[in-house]
Amino acid sequence: MKERYVPENDVPRWPSDDKDTSSAEPKGTKGAGEATVWLPMSGLANGKTEELAVPKVTPESDSWFQPVVEVDEEPDVADTPSPKWSAFEPVTPVEPAETAEPERPEAPKTVFVQPVQPRQTDEPDWDQFDQGAAAPTRDHELARPEPQRQEPPQSFPQDPPRRPEQNRVEPPPPAPVPSATMHARPVRIEPAEERFDSEATVGIQRPEPPSQEPPADEAAAAPAPKPKRKRKALLITTLVVVLLLAGMGGAAAMPKVSNRFGLPWAPNAPKGDIPKPAGVTRVLHGPDINGAGPTKEGLAAALSGPAGAPDLGTLTGTVVDASTGDVLWDKNSGTPLTPASTTKILVVAAALLSMDHGTQFSTKVVQGADPGTAILVAGGDPSLTSLPLGTDSPLYPGAAHVDDLVAQVKKASGGKITKVLLDISLFKGPTSAKGWDPEDTAAGNTYMAPVLPVMADGGRNDPKNDHAPRVANPAAALTQKIAGKLEAQAGGTTTAPKDAKVLGEVKSQPLTEFANSLLQLSDNLMADVLARQLALAKGAEASFVGGATATMDVLKQAGFDLTGVQINDGSGLSDQNKIPAKVLSEILAVAAAPDGKDPRTAKLRPLLAGLPVAGGSGTLEKRYGDPASSAGRGWVRGKTGTLSGVNTLAGVVLDTDGRMLVFALMSSGSDQNKGRAALDVVAATLHKCGCR
Repeated sequence: MKERYVPENDVPRWPSDDKDTSSAEPKGTKGAGEATVWLPMSGLANGKTEELAVPKVTPESDSWFQPVVEVDEEPDVADTPSPKWSAFEPVTPVEPAETAEPERPEAPKTVFVQPVQPRQTDEPDWDQFDQGAAAPTRDHELARPEPQRQEPPQSFPQDPPRRPEQNRVEPPPPAPVPSATMHARPVRIEPAEERFDSEATVGIQRPEPPSQEPPADEAAAAPAPKPKRKRKALLITTLVVVLLLAGMGGAAAMPKVSNRFGLPWAPNAPKGDIPKPAGVTRVLHGPDINGAGPTKEGLAAALSGPAGAPDLGTLTGTVVDASTGDVLWDKNSGTPLTPASTTKILVVAAALLSMDHGTQFSTKVVQGADPGTAILVAGGDPSLTSLPLGTDSPLYPGAAHVDDLVAQVKKASGGKITKVLLDISLFKGPTSAKGWDPEDTAAGNTYMAPVLPVMADGGRNDPKNDHAPRVANPAAALTQKIAGKLEAQAGGTTTAPKDAKVLGEVKSQPLTEFANSLLQLSDNLMADVLARQLALAKGAEASFVGGATATMDVLKQAGFDLTGVQINDGSGLSDQNKIPAKVLSEILAVAAAPDGKDPRTAKLRPLLAGLPVAGGSGTLEKRYGDPASSAGRGWVRGKTGTLSGVNTLAGVVLDTDGRMLVFALMSSGSDQNKGRAALDVVAATLHKCGCR
C-alpha cells in the first residue's frame, strides 16, 4: 500500500505555525579586517528597475540576519549608552507672585444713611433674619434707634454700586476691629480692584460682634441677627475652591499625571538633551567579501558529526560561500531527491526573474447580458479576504477586501443586482496535480484547496487561522457570499463578455509581497496559483503542466543548470517531484551574491525576504528550541519542506565571522520530527563555525 504523505503545514500531523513574530534583532560580530559592501536593493517594478525593501544581509546596521530572538553564545557588543530623555520639554517652574497685603482704611468710619426706599409699613424687615431665627411678632417689639445725625458717605475712587444692606440703619458703633494680619480671613476684591477683608464694606463699616457680653438691656432691646445666607454661600464656595485646588495639587503629584503634562517633578522628566532626528537609509549591507572565510577543511570537520547523524537517513546537501560562489562542502548534491515544499523556491525565483515585481492580480465583477445580472470574473487571486474593511488580513497582508468589491458593485448598479454568476475560465485542466493524494483537496483539509482562480482567504473557513479547514468549492462559496451581500441570488458558471461593463474591481498585493506571504506560510495554494500566473505571463496554458513548464523554461533561460529536475506542481505536494540540492543552493547563492556581481541578483533578492526566520517567523517559528540547535535562532533563514519520509531545508546563515553561507539540505527516509531536528542542528553548526 502506498505510504500516506502529508505536507509540512498539515496541522493534525505536522503543524506549521508561521505568524511573523520577529522583533529587533541583536547585532552580530564583525571580524577584524573585514569590510562590508553596500548592496542597493533594486528590482523590476512597473516596467523599470526600482529600489526594493529587502532584508539586510549582514549584522551591521540592523541586518535582516540579526536574530529576532535571544541568541546564546554570541560575543557581547558594547553599546554606547544614549542620554535619557522623554518627549516632554523641561518645564521651568514659575515663582508665584507675592500676595499683596490687603489695604485697610486707616480709620474706618461708620456712616449712617437713610434708606433709599423707606418702608411704609409697620411690618418688620424679614430679610434681616435667617431661617430658624426667632422672628418678632409685632413691629413695636423691635427697638428702633434714635435718629442720628447724617453725614455724607465717605467717597472712594470708583464707588461700587450699593447693596441693599448698605441702606439699612446700623446699630451703635462696634468695638475695634482686629487687624487682618492677625487672623486668616479671606480677602474680598471690589470692582475698583481694591482689596479689603471679607467683612469690610465700601462706605459702611459693618460692626463686628462685641468681644464681651452686651448689656442685658441691649440684648433684650435688639436681638443680634445671624450671618446672611450670602455669607454662608461665600464660605461654602471658598471651601469648594480650596478642596478643588487641593485635589488638583494631589493629582499633579501623581506620577502618571505629572508625566502626562510634563511637570518638572515628573519621573519621566528629561534628564538629558533630546537627540536630533537621525536619517534613515534603505541601502542594504551586503555580505563580507574581504575578510577571511571558512575553509573546506574546517567546514568538513565541523559538519562531520551533525551531517552524519542517523536521524537524517539519506542526506544530500551543499554549502556555498555567497561572496565568492565557492562550494565549501558537498555531499552528493547532484542527486535528485523529493524536495517537498522547497519546490516553491523554483517557482518564486522564476516569477521574480520574468514578471514585473509590481504585478497585481485582479478580481472583477462585470455586468451580464441582463442588467440585473452580475458576473464574478476570477483573475487568479486566492488572497482576497472576507474580513471587514479596515481589518488587514493576518495571513495575506495587503490583500484586497470582498466588501470593497461589493461596495463598488452596489454604487455602479444602483443596488439593482438580482443574480450573481461565476466565471472561472482563467485556469485550465484539473484542480489537483499528478502525485497528489486524493485527500489533498478534500473538504476539511487544512493545507490545500482545489486550485481555482478565485476564492476568499485561500479557501479557509476562518480568515485569521492558517490551519483552518478549507471548503470543498471555494470559488462557489465566494460567489454565494457576494450574492448575499448584494441581496441577490447566486447562479452557476458562465463566461463573461470581453467588453462587459465593469461594476467593480480589486487587486491583490504586489508580486513581491504575494511571494513573501507564500514563502512565510509555505502556502501550497498560492504557490500553484503563482505557477499558473507565470504560465499566463509566458503565454502558456494556466494549468499544472503549463505552470511547471514555464517555471523550468524561465530558470533555464536565466542560466541555471536544471539537470535532474522534475516538477509536477508549484507547491511541492507531489511526491514525484525531484530536485538536486545543488539547484536550490545555486538559486539562493545568486539571490545572496554581492551587488553588481551577477545581473540576476537584483531580481532575485526579494526571495530572501520571504524566508522564515529560525525561532522567529513562518514555518521555522517553533523550531530551534532544542539546546543542540538554539545557536541558530534568529540567524538561520530557510525554506522548509516536509512529506512522509522527507525533510528538507534550504536557506542562508551568517557564521561567527559575519560571512554569509548558503546551504541546501535534503533528507530522505527520515522520521518527521527527528529528521527536522537533525537538519536544524546542521544549520546551527554553520552559524557557530568560523571553520578555518
